Amino acid sequence: MSTIDAGPAVKALWWLVLLRGVLAVLFGLFALFSPETALLALIFVWGFYALFDGIAALALGFRHRRTSHWGWHVLQGLVSLAAGVVALVWPGPTVLALVLIIGVWSIVLGVTEIAEAFSARKSGSSSWGWLLAGGIIAILFGIALIFSPGAGALALLWIIGWFSLVFGVVFIVWAFRLRRAAKAADVL
Repeated sequence: MSTIDAGPAVKALWWLVLLRGVLAVLFGLFALFSPETALLALIFVWGFYALFDGIAALALGFRHRRTSHWGWHVLQGLVSLAAGVVALVWPGPTVLALVLIIGVWSIVLGVTEIAEAFSARKSGSSSWGWLLAGGIIAILFGIALIFSPGAGALALLWIIGWFSLVFGVVFIVWAFRLRRAAKAADVL
């Protein structure tokens, strides 16, 4: 059995981990200090992604039109193209729709967690209270998003910003540890 020496790979690629960390920190700061612009940028990036995804799905569908399911690829492509155009032409309503979808999802998730909590209580589980609390919090969060979508969009962006900031710092620290480990491996 052969062993693979990861040292050269780590030495050559540690800077990519560093780059990911730096970009995440920059995006996190951008999202925290310029949330409106960051939100608009996210909508545009997603809009272009949806356009390219639609083109790819259409190409796949038409290329495989001899298969029985080619029409589904074409339908997916048309839906993606429409979603991309809507996002790029009407970014404001797109943000609103996204926040409302997350709000409804959160309420549905909360209801299912509450149902699961009562089911867990019947089966004697001691964690049913945590499930119940999580369900209630999810419902309240969903209601808050639905009744105040502007504040909800801003809150979601702040969460994303803080996540990106922490994620980036973790990756930066990891990159320098990888670099130090690669240097130590060369000394041995």
